[in-house]
Amino acid sequence: MKLAELLRGKSQDIVKIKASQNIADAAVALTEKKIGALLVEDEGGEIVGILSERDIVGGMGPHGADLHDVAVEELMTRNVIRCSLEDTVHEAMAMMTDRRIRHLPVFEGGQLVGFISIGDLVKYRIMEVQSEAEAMRSYIAS
Repeated sequence: MKLAELLRGKSQDIVKIKASQNIADAAVALTEKKIGALLVEDEGGEIVGILSERDIVGGMGPHGADLHDVAVEELMTRNVIRCSLEDTVHEAMAMMTDRRIRHLPVFEGGQLVGFISIGDLVKYRIMEVQSEAEAMRSYIAS
């Protein structure tokens, strides 16, 4: 299955934060939306990074109790790994596994069109395996 198909069944609400905002704002957004990462954009709206819960935890060591006032751009991951609508679920899972990441923005022609998590991909794979198992049971029973 291509990511274009996967995104059709997923909410198109992509939560972003400005690079200049602080970690306290990011933590509130993550908590309220019950998500694990935010796309980070500059003042012009261009995607410049991703901020995950892991990035925030990593910032606790150097910043300690002052972490809430730190700018998002100081902790975000700058090297944004991207995928496209034409990538398959299996390719996206391989990208995440190889790079040890849990979120991928999906782009089409330079435009952001979606944001997927490892949870989205695992959910699809579970449904796929269950469907294959049911087809096998039906075949054996016939």
